[in-house]
Amino acid sequence: MKAYLISDNHDTLVGMRLAGVEGVVVHGFEEASEAMTTALERSDVAILAVTEKIAELLPAMMQKLRERNDLPIVVEIPDRHGTKRSPDFLTKYVRDAIGVKME
Repeated sequence: MKAYLISDNHDTLVGMRLAGVEGVVVHGFEEASEAMTTALERSDVAILAVTEKIAELLPAMMQKLRERNDLPIVVEIPDRHGTKRSPDFLTKYVRDAIGVKME
């Protein structure tokens, strides 16, 4: 089993390739949707890394993938410019998901 990356920029792909992760660079909704479908059909992919910009293009698909209990595990990663998330995104995510306020 291996990891696979769907990225919106070449630099992120190059960095992940240095770590041994294959991937593809896509631009726009159609290419992103096609790449996601292709990656999900691969039986050798256990971790699917998607840059935040690509995840923003496919919100419904990303939500559906998070809710299922099957491989590949989908991980949203920042690109070379850093994350767009707020510093407390993880505590907000836990609070929204299970209703527990973490301090």
